[in-house]
Amino acid sequence: MRRIPYSYALASLLVLALVIWLAVGDFQRFQNAPPDSDATEQDVATRVEVVTQQSTLYVPQQVFQGQLTAKRETLLRANVTGYVAERPVPQGEMVKRGDTLLILDNDALPERLQQARDELALAEAEYAGAQNLRRRELISQPDLLRRQSALSASAAQVAQLEKQLRDTRPTAPFEGVLDRIQVEIGDLLQPGETWARLIDDRRLTGTAWVAQQQIGELTVGLPVTARLLNGSTLSGEVSFISSRAEEATRTFYIEVTLDNPDRQRLAGGSAEFTITLPPRQVHTLSPALFSLNEQGQLAVKHIVDEDRVAQTVIELISTDTERAYVAGLPDTVKLITLGAGLVTEGEAVVPVPMANQEDGHASAN
Repeated sequence: MRRIPYSYALASLLVLALVIWLAVGDFQRFQNAPPDSDATEQDVATRVEVVTQQSTLYVPQQVFQGQLTAKRETLLRANVTGYVAERPVPQGEMVKRGDTLLILDNDALPERLQQARDELALAEAEYAGAQNLRRRELISQPDLLRRQSALSASAAQVAQLEKQLRDTRPTAPFEGVLDRIQVEIGDLLQPGETWARLIDDRRLTGTAWVAQQQIGELTVGLPVTARLLNGSTLSGEVSFISSRAEEATRTFYIEVTLDNPDRQRLAGGSAEFTITLPPRQVHTLSPALFSLNEQGQLAVKHIVDEDRVAQTVIELISTDTERAYVAGLPDTVKLITLGAGLVTEGEAVVPVPMANQEDGHASAN
């Protein structure tokens, strides 16, 4: 058996002793100087980029396309048969309530009315005499009732002829413009036949259809601005909101009332209605910061006390091509603009201020 040289054996012992000394010394140092727990947690916590934002006052609006009609408009129809004798008001003229608009041939109605009035006076006298005789029991009760019936018939005849005479001279039911006279002098009008239209366009009614997702924010009395095709505008307010949606379209019918002091010719045209809703405190965010919570609700992640993540459900007020206006967040909020996808609600994080803190328009990862 070959023996190991003494020099090799000594070298091996020295190497073994050095290894044991290093191992024991490092272990002792670890035992005597434990690592800083806070530093360890700091290294483990996720770093997220944040921006502090203050809520601002926002006035939301809803815009709809609709039609304009005159506030009051009526078709004028004949009530009696007659030939057109005169047209005292030209087409397109302003008229006041009670103005005579047309004169029909009266077919001797004034004379017939006078005769009926005379017969009424005679019937009244006979009835008064019959009442006197009845009190003295010189006539029977049926005779008195016959005199009363004759009096009532005479009164009805007078009232009917008076109405016929008035109907031969139709008057304006309200102030407006006499529009589109459709008869000429000598034309024969029959009862129910339309001969003109009266329009009061000092105020206009705008009509539109609103989607069911938007109708809940509308109330009667909200201010409205109507933008016309020529670029001018009219002001008014919401005057009616239907209580039931149309089955075919699931939309709600609304009306707005607009002032038209200059009597612009707008009835029958179209317009764009902008309804101004009550102001709200909102935050302006990039849609990239949105997330969904466990219930599938739209939410935003932000930092609360002790640098922990909170996920708050928001209400989407309005959006455009670049930003969204949301409600539901605290007035002052520390938004997570970078790293929101890497953290969960309640998790402790290391917030790092965003380099440019103008707004929250940043992508969320």
